[in-house]
Amino acid sequence: MTQISVVEDPGAAVEERLSAVAQEGGHLVLTGGSTPRSAYALAAERDADWSRATVWFSDERCVPPDDENSNFGMADRALLSRLSRPPRVMRIQGELGFEAAAGAYDALLREHLGPRPRFDFILLGVGPDGHVASLFPGKPELEETARLAAPVPIAGLDPQVPRVTLTFPVLNGAREVDVLVAGQDKAQAIALAFGDSPDPEAPASRVRPEDGSLLVFLDEPAASAL
Repeated sequence: MTQISVVEDPGAAVEERLSAVAQEGGHLVLTGGSTPRSAYALAAERDADWSRATVWFSDERCVPPDDENSNFGMADRALLSRLSRPPRVMRIQGELGFEAAAGAYDALLREHLGPRPRFDFILLGVGPDGHVASLFPGKPELEETARLAAPVPIAGLDPQVPRVTLTFPVLNGAREVDVLVAGQDKAQAIALAFGDSPDPEAPASRVRPEDGSLLVFLDEPAASAL
């Protein structure tokens, strides 16, 4: 099931789903970016009980966790460290370097969720180039099916640092994927991914849960090209 919602505040809409799954004790995947940060801030204000939940990450830059470019660092500052009943956190150790960090995260996923992880909830953004997580247009990681977490030695946009990303088999194995996008600069990417004729070259167009729901939350500028 794919459902596209154009709302005044997509961050608020996603926060409701995020907090609900966390209170149920699910396995959740957080992502980086400025728009998700607003949802995290709202979730921190709600301060629901996340103590039974486990938080994972869609991707990470190969930087220390306290670096300004760290996705974990952003989520920790905006949400995780502000919760009075925080979750268990499984972060990607980007400081190990892209190959070692990808191998360690792949092993962690297999240890806790098996060879075919089925997350309860995955949150994703979409870049102006149509990328999701750190799956960039034209890059070999798009075709990775054996690994759960793949090294990304060359990023598709700034900051130009190596990364680690979940792969499409993991993203499309989820029970629910929420895509959160705001801003006119994302409108063309959204049209290519979720319009009437999706472009297979746009990574976001490949996010189609096999046995789950895809909920796309957009503000009006992001939806303007649909």
